Amino acid sequence: MIIKKTLMLLAVLLIVISCNSTKEKETVIQLDAFNTKEVLDITTLKAKEVASKLVSADSFPRNIDKGNKNWNFVDVKDWCSGFYPGALWFAYEYAKDEEIKKQAERFTLPIKEIAYTKADNHDIGFMVYCSYGNGYRLTGNEAYKEVLLAAADTLATLYNPKVGTILSWPSQMHKFKYNTIIDNMMNLELLFWAAKNGGSKDLYDIAKSHAEVTMKHIVRKDNAVYHVGSFDENTGEFLRGYTHQGYADESMWARGQTWGIYGFSMAYRETGEQAFLDTAIKLSDHYMERLPEDKIPYWDFDDPKIPNAPKDASAAGVAAAGMLELSTLVKDEKLKAKYYNAAVSYIKELSSDKYLSGDTNQALLLHSTGHLPHKSEIDVPIVYADYYYMEALVRLNKMQEAASLKK
Repeated sequence: MIIKKTLMLLAVLLIVISCNSTKEKETVIQLDAFNTKEVLDITTLKAKEVASKLVSADSFPRNIDKGNKNWNFVDVKDWCSGFYPGALWFAYEYAKDEEIKKQAERFTLPIKEIAYTKADNHDIGFMVYCSYGNGYRLTGNEAYKEVLLAAADTLATLYNPKVGTILSWPSQMHKFKYNTIIDNMMNLELLFWAAKNGGSKDLYDIAKSHAEVTMKHIVRKDNAVYHVGSFDENTGEFLRGYTHQGYADESMWARGQTWGIYGFSMAYRETGEQAFLDTAIKLSDHYMERLPEDKIPYWDFDDPKIPNAPKDASAAGVAAAGMLELSTLVKDEKLKAKYYNAAVSYIKELSSDKYLSGDTNQALLLHSTGHLPHKSEIDVPIVYADYYYMEALVRLNKMQEAASLKK
C-alpha cells in the first residue's frame, strides 16, 4: 500500500512538473525553436530557380492545378499580381542575391499601370504595396515611391465619407449594396505609408476611419469576423454581415480571421489606437483557441465536414506574419511570448514535409484553399500563401538575429 501511494505521488509530481514546464515554455520566447536560415536557404534558392524559367514578366503566378508542376498565370489586373514579385523581394532581402533582385524588378515593373488606372476594387494595396512597397523599402528607388503615392491616391477614390470606409467591390453593389470586406484591412498599409511619405495627410484619416468602422461592425461579438459588411451608402447605416468565401454568414472563415489579426496589428502600429491592439489580441486569441492540433486551420472553422475538410496554408502564413508583428507591439512579456511562439509553431508546421512542396511543383507551399463555395482553388498551391510564408520567415529571421546580438 505504501509503495502504491508513493508511486501515485510520484506520478502526480511528474504531471505537475510537466504542466509547469509547458507553462514556462509558453511564457518564454523560444528563440531557438526553429532553424529559420536553413529553410530560407531552401526557399530563396527555389525562388531564384523558378523565376529564371518564367519568360513573361507581365503574366503572374497564381495557382497550380492538382497533379501539375507549373504555375498558372494571371494578368496584371488580377488581385494576386503583386504577390509573386513581393515574394521575390523577400527572397532578395534574405539572400542579397542580385539575380533575385533582377527578377523582382522584372515582375514589379508591369504593375505600375494599376497605380494610374481608375480604381475598380480595393486590391490596389495587395497589388502595388506588396510589389512596389517591398521594392522601395529595400532599394529606395524614387521611381517606386512615385508609383506608390499614385496608387494610394487611386485607392482613396473608393472612400465614402458617409460610410467611413473604402468600397471593396464596386461590381458587387447589386448583391451586397455598399460593401467593405475584412481583406480590405490589409490595403490600409498603403494609405498609412503614403501619408508619412509625401502623400496627403487625408490618407491617414481615411485609413484610420476605415479600420474604426470595420472594428465596430465587421468584427463580431464572438471575436470572429464577417467576410463582408453591407452598408447604406447614403446614411452609413450598417445593414448586415455576409460571407462570400466562407461556409456561412456567421461561420469563421479562416483566412478572413487572419486578415483581421494582421490588419488590426498593423493599424495599431500606425496609429497607436489601443482599441486596434485590443481587437488584434481578441481575434488572435479566438483563432488560437479554435485551431486543430497541427496548428494549420481548416478553410473554415465551422465546416461540418471537419476533419474531412480542406486546410488553408495561406491563412496560417498570414497568421504567422501577423502574430510576429503583434508580439512586437504588446508590452506584457507573457503576451509577447504567447504570440511569438504561436507564430513560430505555424511556420514550423508549414515548413514540414506535409506543407512544404519541395520538388512537387514550382510553389513553396501546398494545401491552400481560395474559394471553396465557388469550387475554386481548393487544396492547391496559391501564390499569396507563398508571399506571407516568405514574409513570416524573413521577419522571424530578423527577430532571431536581433535577439542573438543582445546576448
